[in-house]
Amino acid sequence: MISVNNVTLQYGQRKLFSNANIVFSPGNCYGVIGANGSGKSTFLKILSGEIDTTVGEVIVAPGKRISVLKQDQFAFDEYSALMTVIMGHKRLYDVMSEKEAIYSNPNFSEADGLKASHLEEEFAELNGWNAESDAAKLLSDLGIAEEFHQMQMKQLESGQKVRVLLAQALFGNPDILLLDEPTNHLDVETCLWLEEFLCNFENIAIVVSHDRHFLDNVCTHIADIDYGAIQLYTGNFSFWQEATQLALRQRSEANKKIEEKRKELQDFIARFSANASKARQATSRKKILEKLTVEEYKPSSRRYPYIGFEQEREAGNDLLYMDHLSKSIDGQVMFENITLTVEPGEKVALIGQNDLSKTAFFQVLMGELNADSGSFKWGASTSRAYYPKDNTKYFESELNMIDWLRQYSKNQDEDFIRGFLGRMLFSGEDAFKPVKVLSGGEKVRCMFSRMMLSRSNVLLLDEPTNHLDLESITALNRGLEKFRGTIIFSSHDHQLIQTVANRIIEITPKGYIDRVHTTFDEYLENEDIKRQRHLLYS
Repeated sequence: MISVNNVTLQYGQRKLFSNANIVFSPGNCYGVIGANGSGKSTFLKILSGEIDTTVGEVIVAPGKRISVLKQDQFAFDEYSALMTVIMGHKRLYDVMSEKEAIYSNPNFSEADGLKASHLEEEFAELNGWNAESDAAKLLSDLGIAEEFHQMQMKQLESGQKVRVLLAQALFGNPDILLLDEPTNHLDVETCLWLEEFLCNFENIAIVVSHDRHFLDNVCTHIADIDYGAIQLYTGNFSFWQEATQLALRQRSEANKKIEEKRKELQDFIARFSANASKARQATSRKKILEKLTVEEYKPSSRRYPYIGFEQEREAGNDLLYMDHLSKSIDGQVMFENITLTVEPGEKVALIGQNDLSKTAFFQVLMGELNADSGSFKWGASTSRAYYPKDNTKYFESELNMIDWLRQYSKNQDEDFIRGFLGRMLFSGEDAFKPVKVLSGGEKVRCMFSRMMLSRSNVLLLDEPTNHLDLESITALNRGLEKFRGTIIFSSHDHQLIQTVANRIIEITPKGYIDRVHTTFDEYLENEDIKRQRHLLYS
């Protein structure tokens, strides 16, 4: 058990949350949600003891082990992937290291023998004899092939390092598991495996995530950081949404009834306060009026941008055709012999285990890379707006946000540009910030603004939910659902694919799978597709 008692966190004059009181119990998975900057990751660091509270305390039951998903991919560069996982259980790793040091001592003494005996006993109690096999299984379950297990971390790709660090956090059945964005860079199969792991996890799991589908599938409770407080709700993310919306409506309706009653009383008092026969009733109503107060509540830290895509004109029937399109990079096949036609109005989700393949596919279609073989042709009536995964080059500028966005707008009027930025949550002096200092989420919203101003009839988006909070993801989701043009997009957000896509194309090392008129869930559950995917990835 871990309990949070009257915890307050404040930086200078800014109070993130105050007087938080929560008891986290075994057998439950808690999802921590809140707007960007609300303190979600900071809250996990408080629970782990990495940072101190301003007021209050966190109490962990004696003897309970906390495991944290590390974020520094370079911290274990000199260790093998397998040993990095075992290091997740610090005491076990320390025992192993002490044993090795004693046994390698050429001047082995009787005291060393006694110490080694105690260490061997503790090693067995910590299930040390199964440590390597358990760590290897975790790595394999998370998509790290056996050939990589003994490689040093510095030899692995970024996506592989993320999985090793996740395996490290899960290793050794920790009593309290703290995971900050654990689904980042995970493919569909690995996400499903992690969901199952957490659903079967019998201890305490506390998770920060922007993945709505993941939160729905694994969480038994939601800890919502908003209004300067942390409120705990029983149920998953969807239940939290319904509960908070219902509570907001109830408060609003209650306030409306109070306002109506106030007006009724005020009207009576105004009409009859000078009437001697009604004076007593008017005085009585004045007393009632004084006691009627409208409930005041703090404004939410949640802010939803307006994301809406409109097409200047509809595309013709000839939209996009690909003929045996292939591309390799540094000897690695990105995609091969893709032959397909994209029809107007289709919303195509690109999926696959290799994110580089999907990015290369977009870059070829946008003319940023040349295909090795094959060809593709866009229809003459198409206009395309592109969201690249890496948007760095767009912000290497000294321009402020107004002048930056003005470059992409037919309407050059500053009031128009500022109004547009305001809808994307850039108000007041924010609009004069140099674009080079924007955060990741702010840059994404700028890129969406650029795309909206283009009024294109084809949208290409490569991982558009990266760096976004739940509110912006929700706004993007709605905008893509309503768009009447054509979309080709990649994403690890299950709900975005499920609610937007009507066609799934999976790019694999040995070919591709193309399914039209299907949802993402239908695609994943289809037994024929499962068999085909197994062959293409084996």
